[in-house]
Amino acid sequence: MYIWKEIFFVMMHRFLDYLATEKRYSAHTILSYTRDLNDFKAFCLETESTEDLETINKRGIRNFMMMLSEKGLGKRSINRKISALRSFYSFLMKIGTIGTSPMEGIESLKVYPEKQIPMSVEEMEQLQSQWDEKPDVLSELIIEVLYQTGMRKAELCGLLLQNVNLDIQELRIIGKGNKTRIVPISDELSQKMKNYLKHRKPIETSAHLFFVNEKGKKLTEKFVYIKVSSYLSLVTSKEKKSPHILRHSFATHVLDNGAEISKVQKILGHVSLASTQVYTHANLEQLKKVYATAHPRAIKKIK
Repeated sequence: MYIWKEIFFVMMHRFLDYLATEKRYSAHTILSYTRDLNDFKAFCLETESTEDLETINKRGIRNFMMMLSEKGLGKRSINRKISALRSFYSFLMKIGTIGTSPMEGIESLKVYPEKQIPMSVEEMEQLQSQWDEKPDVLSELIIEVLYQTGMRKAELCGLLLQNVNLDIQELRIIGKGNKTRIVPISDELSQKMKNYLKHRKPIETSAHLFFVNEKGKKLTEKFVYIKVSSYLSLVTSKEKKSPHILRHSFATHVLDNGAEISKVQKILGHVSLASTQVYTHANLEQLKKVYATAHPRAIKKIK
């Protein structure tokens, strides 16, 4: 069975609709899948000279991966595109459009985790003093919310006004896969958020969002990244100065102060505990000290 351009278009949109309605993926994720599939379609037309999904085999998939690598795309980005294709072909098999998937036997590229160095407590305190000298209500709140809640930048941009309950100091965050989690906030952060509401002037299309920019429009992830990177540059020379580093710093600092890893997992919205355990590696020396003073076998040796 041959699937030409129009049918590819129909199948792609059926797949995206499936992700939105049945899998309940976020709009951000669906946009990424759309770009990935369009990139693959363009590759098939230009290099493989076909739009027929059934004629695409493992060789074609590997050629696609090679082309992405030659263009300088990172391994994580290539793996995301491969994941999108794997899901797409799995969907086509599920609805009976194809009998076999060219993704069978295609493995993701091995990615070795980059060393993430969190901000220190001292650096975060230094940053806080910057606001005393030159107040910037929106920028300060963006950084404090990221640091004090560990939320992702996309979650911050999409934070709904109705999901912010400052009376009981709780945020309802909609994370990956539209999964919701409740995150508590401090008195200090609650007050800062109340203060921000006095300055907030949204336009009609962004009135449902908590965060808006100076023009009243929804914050973009690029805007958040630039603000965070700019202010972190004032207090650190570390290479990584992204919103994710604030999430990393949040996890590291609360774990350092004795928080249970399972509780931190829930706050971060991790499905797997293994994802949260990454943040424990940053303070291995402290863990060794805890072991040396707390484990019965270690205590005996000290005595």
